[in-house]
Amino acid sequence: MSTQDSSSERIALLQGTLDLLILRTLLPGAEHGQGVARAIQRTSRDTLLIDHGSLYPALQRLETRGWIRAKWGISTNNRKARFYELTATGRRQLAHEESQWRKLVKAVALVLGPELAGEL
Repeated sequence: MSTQDSSSERIALLQGTLDLLILRTLLPGAEHGQGVARAIQRTSRDTLLIDHGSLYPALQRLETRGWIRAKWGISTNNRKARFYELTATGRRQLAHEESQWRKLVKAVALVLGPELAGEL
């Protein structure tokens, strides 16, 4: 996974961030892998770009952990694709991960300075 700034540099994000983003993206309902990547990119206003080399191993890892399940279906362009959806365990994990993420963001904001911490 990468972020993109005005100079198109790629920045590695914290481990586990992609898992959180995938779980959150699947909250409204099932989606195929490419749809998950597009949704993250669109929602982040083209700041976060998820490459296939990161996305599919993450989807497999989440499925192995029982946080998502996959089933075959037909995509909007009439192609066979695996659609992923949250499990009950995945919903609980998402709530936990969001809580942890919010704590981390607050802590980092405190270190960076009070003007940023006040925005949270």
